[in-house]
Amino acid sequence: QVQLVESGGGLVQPGGSLRLSCEASGVTLDYYAIGWFRQAPGKEREGVSCFSGSDGTRYYAEFVKGRFTISRDNAKRTVSLQMNSLRPEDTAVYFCAALFDSGRPQSASYYLSPTKYKSWGQGTQVTVSS
Repeated sequence: QVQLVESGGGLVQPGGSLRLSCEASGVTLDYYAIGWFRQAPGKEREGVSCFSGSDGTRYYAEFVKGRFTISRDNAKRTVSLQMNSLRPEDTAVYFCAALFDSGRPQSASYYLSPTKYKSWGQGTQVTVSS
C-alpha cells in the first residue's frame, strides 16, 4: 500500500524559502513518479513539479521554473521540493502524489496532470505573506 507523508510547510515572507519533503512508503521510487501539486482556495489542483521514476527527469510548471527545485533521495525514500523566491500567489496546500511509471516516454503535461495520480498525501499548507 502506497503511503505518502508531506512535511515542511509553514508561513514565510515574500522572497523567502521553504523546503517541502514527501516521504514515501510502499513504493520503489525507481518505478514511481512523484509529483508535487498545489491547490489554493477556490482553485483547481495544479501540477507544480515531478521527478519521474523511469529516468529521473525533472519537470516543472512554467510558473515555478527557476524558483523551485525538485530532488530525490532513494535511501531516505524522500522527494523534496526546494522553494525559493516565494510569492503570495504560491500560497496553497501542497500535496505529493505517486504514479506508477511504466518507462514509456511521456510529456511534461502528463506528469503534471493531477488526474493521472492515484495515491496522495494529506497535504501541507504553505502561506506566503508579509
